[in-house]
Amino acid sequence: MTTTTTPTSRQVNGVDLDTLMATVQQIKDDPGLGACRFRARNAWLGGAHNRTTVTDFHGARQDIPHRQTFLLDADEPAILAGNDEGANPVEHLLHALASCLTTSMVAHAAVRGIVIEALESELEGDIDLRGFLGLAPEVPKGYTEIRARFRVKARPEDLPRIRELAAFSPVFNTISNGARVVVDVQAG
Repeated sequence: MTTTTTPTSRQVNGVDLDTLMATVQQIKDDPGLGACRFRARNAWLGGAHNRTTVTDFHGARQDIPHRQTFLLDADEPAILAGNDEGANPVEHLLHALASCLTTSMVAHAAVRGIVIEALESELEGDIDLRGFLGLAPEVPKGYTEIRARFRVKARPEDLPRIRELAAFSPVFNTISNGARVVVDVQAG
């Protein structure tokens, strides 16, 4: 699979449509190219502080390095015995959802010829710490509801279509439908 950007590429919403449509066509012609595996490595730094490193992923039947290494620090606020050296993991989840919804809406709108001039979101979610702390076994340990509010500058008649594009977000689908998670703990 090849991706190239040329100075004369068609762009809508900042999305290079020629590159995107070439990728779509290549995956249509060879569905196996669509199988991806994303990776993250995490190391505990002490207390509630840990750091995730993202360097590459597998796609188009090959390992593809990122242009740079991404470091994502996570910690807890002082009230939860952390040092507040990074967003906490559930805040990272809100970030993942917000950014994936945004990317999905913008890219799918571009393909449909829907121009978005500006898009902002605010996300908030409800967690009862009694579940996480093991104080009430009947209380869920994670979010019970997440609300995402978007402000979009686009033609008013396009807003319902833009709202529907959230359905293409992989993170939204993972949170909404769940994914099997396998946890393996080995001696180090």
